Amino acid sequence: MRAFNDVAAFIAHLGTLERAIHKQTTSGLERSAKLIEKTAKASIGYYQPAAGPYPAWEQLAASTLAHHDRMGVGDSPLMVTGQLYASIQHEVEDDKAVIGSKMDIAADQEFGTDRIPARPFMGPALYVNKAKLEKIMGDALFTAVAGHTWAPDDD
Repeated sequence: MRAFNDVAAFIAHLGTLERAIHKQTTSGLERSAKLIEKTAKASIGYYQPAAGPYPAWEQLAASTLAHHDRMGVGDSPLMVTGQLYASIQHEVEDDKAVIGSKMDIAADQEFGTDRIPARPFMGPALYVNKAKLEKIMGDALFTAVAGHTWAPDDD
């Protein structure tokens, strides 16, 4: 815990908090976004179990499996060309993080359509990392407020 010798030192510290909080929360958001992106990418190509409110992935239809065989990728959901995998990215700007894909098929796969069962990969990536994300952001805020050096854990 940081100690202050007088009120003036405490007031000076308070003046630095806004910048410190911004710096540390941006760093925490970057780490959090990287973790979610990594987890989402790791799910592509492999059947996923249910995670919280997100359903387990259904087996691919016979016609889809035949297409995958022709493409040489076998029974690997969402991984025919690798474009969906490669499209998952993150951006951190102005105290917010955006993680996902700009491909139209990403939303169809995440939420399902009348012809495609939902195979969510972004929602579960957030859900399964909830405790880690809370720790990352909590540590970032503590570091900013307390003024301690923070050595983040490896994710």
